[in-house]
Amino acid sequence: MEELKEIIKKHRDGVLLNLFVTSEAKSIMFPAGVDSWRKCIEIKVCSPAKDDKANKEVIKTVAEFFDKPVNDVFIVSGRRNREKTLLIKGVPVDFVSDKIRGSLDEL
Repeated sequence: MEELKEIIKKHRDGVLLNLFVTSEAKSIMFPAGVDSWRKCIEIKVCSPAKDDKANKEVIKTVAEFFDKPVNDVFIVSGRRNREKTLLIKGVPVDFVSDKIRGSLDEL
């Protein structure tokens, strides 16, 4: 998956990850696929996009997926948008790419 290079980028503190969020889904799913056109990994959360509930669930879901504390995952852009960029602190790009690639292969 060559397109992951445009979705997952190295940052001095860790990794930047582009996401496309579907809120109010029936179940949480991450990764839920790749949106090649938007250059994002898809994520589905159950919470509504209201009062920051979906954002909190996105952060919690991504933190759990990478076995990181929620304090190490931040929304750096897109807080009020379905397209978001997250910073995951303290992880290398290869780790994030491999873990996402492995989960996408199972879909």
